[in-house]
Amino acid sequence: MANIKSSKKRIQIAERNRLHNKSYKSAVKTYMKSYLEAVATYKENPTPEALETVNAKQSLAYSKIDRAVKRGILHGNTGARRKSKLAVALKKVTAAS
Repeated sequence: MANIKSSKKRIQIAERNRLHNKSYKSAVKTYMKSYLEAVATYKENPTPEALETVNAKQSLAYSKIDRAVKRGILHGNTGARRKSKLAVALKKVTAAS
């Protein structure tokens, strides 16, 4: 444990930031999972309504990923890789039909 007052404060701030970043990363994963489930639903039943749902969820996921990158929670390349993974998932389904 630190003895200096400023060091103690930095430890508290670092912990607070860690928890905030953790919750944000978790939200990104949740949006990605929701999108991939929507793609799977669209694969089973390719209707225009299902495609509209997929596009809406994709927009939300991309937005959350971009915000995480902008705030420094995710590295830029990590954000790009995750967005690419989402795009490839939809591309596989639409190419097959």
